[in-house]
Amino acid sequence: MNKDRILVTGGTGYIGSHTVVELQKAGYPVVIIDNLSNSNRDVLDGIERISGIRPDFVEADCTDMEALKALFAKYPDIKGIINFAASKAVGESMEKPILYYRNNLNTLMNLLDLMGPNGVKGIVFSSSCTVYGEPDVNPVTEQSPIKKATSPYGNTKQISEEIITDVINSGAPFKSVILRYFNPVGAHPSAEIGELPNGVPQNLIPFLTQTAIGIRKELSVFGDDYDTPDGSCIRDFINVVDLAKAHVIAVARMLEDKSDEKIEIFNLGTGIGLSVKELIASFERATGVKVPHKIVGRRPGDIEKVWANPAHANNVLGWKAETPIDDTMRSAWAWQCKLRERGIM
Repeated sequence: MNKDRILVTGGTGYIGSHTVVELQKAGYPVVIIDNLSNSNRDVLDGIERISGIRPDFVEADCTDMEALKALFAKYPDIKGIINFAASKAVGESMEKPILYYRNNLNTLMNLLDLMGPNGVKGIVFSSSCTVYGEPDVNPVTEQSPIKKATSPYGNTKQISEEIITDVINSGAPFKSVILRYFNPVGAHPSAEIGELPNGVPQNLIPFLTQTAIGIRKELSVFGDDYDTPDGSCIRDFINVVDLAKAHVIAVARMLEDKSDEKIEIFNLGTGIGLSVKELIASFERATGVKVPHKIVGRRPGDIEKVWANPAHANNVLGWKAETPIDDTMRSAWAWQCKLRERGIM
């Protein structure tokens, strides 16, 4: 049975590239659109080396409506969209809010505008646990209250969820699955793709591995005076390949009409809260490599502690995060070593 074509926006990015691999392994033809603002074209080679298939690629910005129209004209058989095209660093969003609102919201609105006229059946939206703000109770479920966002990045995710809900409730002829990620980490076990941000990393793990290999002098731990067992922030760190697999299940559910609901929301996490200090310890234990780090002041916009109750995704999607954290840390280190081997980092 031939599967429907999937458009993956931001598909050369970190989570996007791992999802493209899993989609292609599951038999979906994929077209990627990406402006390469936080990724590079070499990722396509990595995807091809793992899956044996080179996805179609369009270099363009999703805020450019004409470019999107041209893409749908070229690929009239697109039936599903997974939207990863967004700026995603909490810290940067505090400094450049307009960039975040313009990029994240316009991208989504352009896609939603074009879905109906082009016969697209559904969109999987890459949301975030930041919508829960600083939760009153952990672990959080899908019914946990949506709190005022602590950063413009988090706010774009809340607003995006509201936009999707309003558009579908207005009678739009498509479905949506909203996936609220916790903290994706690690790399593909092949070490062919992983997290490679342009410039100084905004995320913890690439900064950690770059420090471990000697590119950065030391890792900053933002705050050790939080109300947590060791004083550092607690997060739910989920392996990126586990996360990618959830998208394939969500796409199939949407396109095969396995649910009567027009909008479904799932938390994607492990259900385990780990502190930043515990994560550093896991990396050192798994790799035998020391990470020079220092405690610095708290960072604006950071949440003290949040982790998932993933029962809804476990039960309804039949999906579970399975990779142990030490294995995930080893994959992140293998990827960093591969970058060094290739003379990139």
